[in-house]
Amino acid sequence: MLPEALKDRYTIRTYPAGTIIHQKDAELDYFGIVCEGYHRVINEFENGNVFMIERNDPIDFIGEVTILAGKPRTSVTIETTTPCTVLYFSRKDFEDWIAQDIHFLRLVSRKVAYKLYRSSCNRGNRLFYPPQHLLLAYFLQYIEEYQSPVVKRTREEIHEETGISVKTLNRTIRRLKEEGLVGITKGKVTMTPEQIARAKEYIGKQTCKGKV
Repeated sequence: MLPEALKDRYTIRTYPAGTIIHQKDAELDYFGIVCEGYHRVINEFENGNVFMIERNDPIDFIGEVTILAGKPRTSVTIETTTPCTVLYFSRKDFEDWIAQDIHFLRLVSRKVAYKLYRSSCNRGNRLFYPPQHLLLAYFLQYIEEYQSPVVKRTREEIHEETGISVKTLNRTIRRLKEEGLVGITKGKVTMTPEQIARAKEYIGKQTCKGKV
């Protein structure tokens, strides 16, 4: 529950899709609660490459990792993927809040732990599974999440979200199409119910092989 002292000490901002909420290496003097909308957390590198760490849905927090780590600047960039509404508090007010409210601190800590757990799983997959497995898993997740047989992502967006180079993406998608696991319609990957079933079977076999 919001402390009485903070009920007139917050601001609300709305952002259109594609807005940078916070830039990597910028000072963080606030804590945010994403009330509506989706955003992604990305890491930008000096060579121009962009790597997506995670995609988050509401309700979510902004700045909690940096603040709990005691760091003055963020290590990632946050970009909205849909229109978003964010509730902001000053960093000092947030620090006072978690110092006084053990239940809120536990909630924030659980959210951080979940993100770390998910990130560890994703990192392990990217390190040890071949591109064909990673792409099929990505396509299946997209289709399930958006309830669409068409993966409406550009090659560059898929590259950012999976960490697979565009060259390897094109080669792997071509191979998946030749094997009848995906289709291509107007440049976008598509999957029929039969292909989805085959892809799930393929991933299941690969996962079993990877178990010790």
